[in-house]
Amino acid sequence: MIHIFDGAMGTILQQKGLLAPGYCPELLNVDKPEEITAVHQQYIDAGSTIIETNTFGASPLKLAHYNLSERAREINIAAVKAARAAAGDKIKIAGSMGPTGKFIKPLGDLDFEDAYENYKVQAAALAEGGADYILIETSIDLQEMRAALLAAKEVTKLPVICQLSYSEDGRTVTGTDPQTAAITLDAMGADIIGINCSLGPEQLVPIVKILSENTEKPISVQPNAGLPQLVNGKTTFPMGPEDFGNWAPKLVQSGATYIGGCCGTSPAHIAAIKDALKDFPEPTFKPLRRRLMLSSRSKTVVVDKELPTVLIGERINPTGRKKLAAEIKDGSFLSVKKEAMDQVKAGAKLLDVNMGVGGIDQAKAMKKAITEISQLTDAPLVIDTSDPDVLEAGLRAYPGRALINSVSAEKERLRTFIPLAIKYGAAILCLPLTDDGIPKTAEERLKVMDIIISEAKKAGLKDGDFLLDGLVMTVAADQYACAHVLNTLRLYREKYGYPATMGLSNISFGLPNRPLINSTFFAMCLAAGLDAPIMNPYDEQMQNALMASMALLGKDPNGKDFSTNEKNLSVPKKAAVAKQEDLTPLEAIKQAVIEGNADAMPELLEKAFADNIDPNELTEKALTAAMNEIGVDFGAGRVFLPQVLLSAEAMRSAFNIIKEKYPAKEGEGKGTVVLATVKGDVHDLGKNIVGALLENSGFNLIDLGKDVPAEEIVATAIKNDADIVGLCALMTTTMTEIDEVIRQLKESGNTSKVIVGGAALTQDYADEAGADYYAQDAVIALNIANDIISK
Repeated sequence: MIHIFDGAMGTILQQKGLLAPGYCPELLNVDKPEEITAVHQQYIDAGSTIIETNTFGASPLKLAHYNLSERAREINIAAVKAARAAAGDKIKIAGSMGPTGKFIKPLGDLDFEDAYENYKVQAAALAEGGADYILIETSIDLQEMRAALLAAKEVTKLPVICQLSYSEDGRTVTGTDPQTAAITLDAMGADIIGINCSLGPEQLVPIVKILSENTEKPISVQPNAGLPQLVNGKTTFPMGPEDFGNWAPKLVQSGATYIGGCCGTSPAHIAAIKDALKDFPEPTFKPLRRRLMLSSRSKTVVVDKELPTVLIGERINPTGRKKLAAEIKDGSFLSVKKEAMDQVKAGAKLLDVNMGVGGIDQAKAMKKAITEISQLTDAPLVIDTSDPDVLEAGLRAYPGRALINSVSAEKERLRTFIPLAIKYGAAILCLPLTDDGIPKTAEERLKVMDIIISEAKKAGLKDGDFLLDGLVMTVAADQYACAHVLNTLRLYREKYGYPATMGLSNISFGLPNRPLINSTFFAMCLAAGLDAPIMNPYDEQMQNALMASMALLGKDPNGKDFSTNEKNLSVPKKAAVAKQEDLTPLEAIKQAVIEGNADAMPELLEKAFADNIDPNELTEKALTAAMNEIGVDFGAGRVFLPQVLLSAEAMRSAFNIIKEKYPAKEGEGKGTVVLATVKGDVHDLGKNIVGALLENSGFNLIDLGKDVPAEEIVATAIKNDADIVGLCALMTTTMTEIDEVIRQLKESGNTSKVIVGGAALTQDYADEAGADYYAQDAVIALNIANDIISK
């Protein structure tokens, strides 16, 4: 069945003259509910079968801007009541929850738990009011979506719709692609997965298709009426109702069954959707083959018998490693982060994370490790612990779909770990152990595996949620240990078809020439059905065995990769990973900025000072050069916002140390930037990112905040002799305020260069408004600012 959402609410309210400057749009639910009901009725008359409450900004954190946080429950309940007055019993109501306007740590200053509590308040109120769905929409960060989804499922039993917003590169602002979104949100229990805002229907067709190819959950889509344009001083959307409606069949063919409109759409646009779909056949979808798919914030890794082997890096584990254990105990995660980056460079696709150090708060350590590593690298993580509290701390902090290492048939492990896997959407590594000990033969291990999988499926896990461990014992103690493993792998493949894993090195314990035994055993296991070995990715002999096996097993067609690697002697190994001690001081500092390694800065800069390297040379050839390289990678889609912010933080750490060593003289410095979101606009997320990059790069930043009148911006620029004025507007209704600021700046004779940006802005708009520069994103804004000062 095809369901039709409504369209934009704010534009109609504005046309009615109901949105006075400084007035909270959501307060209309209480002050003038009849006006909200009237808008809902227009959409119902146009053909909407689901209408959205006027609560996009009605969470406590968003209402704080209007000092209305304490009225969140009242406003949300009133909104559902106003919608129900139009909907009656036949039309469904979706309770809308928009973004907080803040990034969750470490990208921003909002704690995950605060975001979670914020959404709990709103979701509970919407449910209490009588909503039929919870709709989490226009989210640009997967971690914030996770907080909202967990909150909604905690306090309501309503179906939850999760809609992210994507940029023209097909990713959210923080780097999540549609496949990763579908995999992560499906596993966490979202009932409908989709997209809204940001782009027009033409650009959303391929995104809808990717979503539908990666989940069997229904897909929703609510496009804008094209990208906004400035016509005669007014913001307009180019796509009329007929053109908009013509895209509805294409969206359905791509996989969407819930369709509506966002910015720039009206009841006429919704009527056009209904008309375009009135005789359109209901789509049929083939069931997907569920494969094991794990995700980080920005990448999905598939583990499957038909695909190349996936290495799980084992090195973030303090067991038997005194130095690493001591660092973790002291609260230093320098080696943990270095191991994460080095293992990925050496070929690991997944990273096992274990914080098993005695005498510490392991849950706190796991949360910190997961948070740090997930910002450094896009490799999905494996959370390795036997403690359910430590496991939950890691799962809660992780912005993706993790793998739990491990779930055995021990009663307590089944009781505690499986519910956590379901709650957080994690997959499980199944280890054939029981309360009675270790099963010896393959047949015995299969019986134990039956217990684990049966219990997991009873609780709600499905095909695609399991990775099976072959359980390796030492051949020195049991001459048939290798045979048992090989038989176990074959039986797993025959009975389940699920991918298999195991640690390898235990096979050779107590024997001489362990590398030879391990690599030979590895090759045998790959032939028997091993898909994801847990191993040291720096081991050259194991990597050789892997490459040769891939060629022999047909996973490297015609041995192409093997030939290239063999000829160039480029087998990944630890020696191939660039060590900071092998680099010059400038190179080492540059690399540390690129890797976002702020912890390394004091020692690296101390060496640079000892070599009498000029501070200007440090700034230009190491710090600025690193950020320029990050900017190129960001523009090419090789790194994403989390990595950019991490690099900026490392850069700021370096700047602070340099400034302390060489205090700036009067008049020195990069320049002064006045930054503001214009009057009437309460969104400052993008502005805050720009501000962080500018400040970390050495600019004197004056951030006036959001909803700032033109007169205040101009006065501040004049008073501080600003070199640059940065203006941001997210809402199409406030874009024209940029024109007013620029007009007043020019009339005042101020010579500051003006950079403008925001989700709705374009280069054409910037040109027409008289801005000097348009910045599509924060990295471009930083590059423009550096260019202005250099000239």
